[in-house]
Amino acid sequence: MTKDALIGGYAQAMFAVARAEDALAAVEDELYAFGKALEQHTALREALTNAELPAVNKKAVVRDLLGERANPVTVGLLGFVIEAGRGREIPKIVDELARMASAEREHVLAEVRTAVDLSADQRERLSQALSRATGRQVDVKVVVDPSVVGGVIARVGDEVFDGSIASRLEDAKQALGSV
Repeated sequence: MTKDALIGGYAQAMFAVARAEDALAAVEDELYAFGKALEQHTALREALTNAELPAVNKKAVVRDLLGERANPVTVGLLGFVIEAGRGREIPKIVDELARMASAEREHVLAEVRTAVDLSADQRERLSQALSRATGRQVDVKVVVDPSVVGGVIARVGDEVFDGSIASRLEDAKQALGSV
């Protein structure tokens, strides 16, 4: 089985469980956020992918991190993937799961990076703006990334919308340089 098929298989299984438990929206968001945290935090990634650390300890790390804040289905699905020795693939699996959920709703997925989390109202307005810009219905997944400093960077498929302060400053610098 190819790695892509393996990732797709796990994503499909997790998707089916979350939908069967009538928790797809919450689980999808929680898994996506966890996958991005895993990409950003080296210590967490190393803890969950360390071959010498028993799976029970890795699952305890997930339970300690997510605790009562996450849906029990989310914690269980992460535990399942970790128990199977696929902790390293969690980010790719949850990316695929998010794409599947968006496709089921006939939407496309937008990954939005901001320095701070966005409110539900801000997410909705951003989703509407991206939908107008792309001509497609857009599901927004927010990744808190302090390196953005201010503004947002949104990726919808191959399209990037850079409304970050850094981008605006670079544009101003270039405009001043051409005067």
